[in-house]
Amino acid sequence: MISINVTDREGQTHTVEGQPNDKLMEVLREFDWGVAAICGGMCSCATCHIFVEDEWLETFPQREMDEEELLEFLDHFKPNSRLSCQLELREKHDGLKVTLAPEE
Repeated sequence: MISINVTDREGQTHTVEGQPNDKLMEVLREFDWGVAAICGGMCSCATCHIFVEDEWLETFPQREMDEEELLEFLDHFKPNSRLSCQLELREKHDGLKVTLAPEE
């Protein structure tokens, strides 16, 4: 199991668990406070927008062009913005810290 520390939109921190090879979006959409993930992981809606804590950014591949294009037009875009549908969990992500972005 991979333990993930998630700060929701109300500022509350939750610890959730995922499996290696899960998309982070799949883990986060299971909760009432989680992400909407309207497109189901097709990288076309940005409703799974999160902020990855800086120390964890390099544990994931860089953003692809389609993710970059969606994110840069969001009001809440930051350098650590990611779409959780594009982040595949690995054992090295145990202890990952993310914050849900405000809804657009």
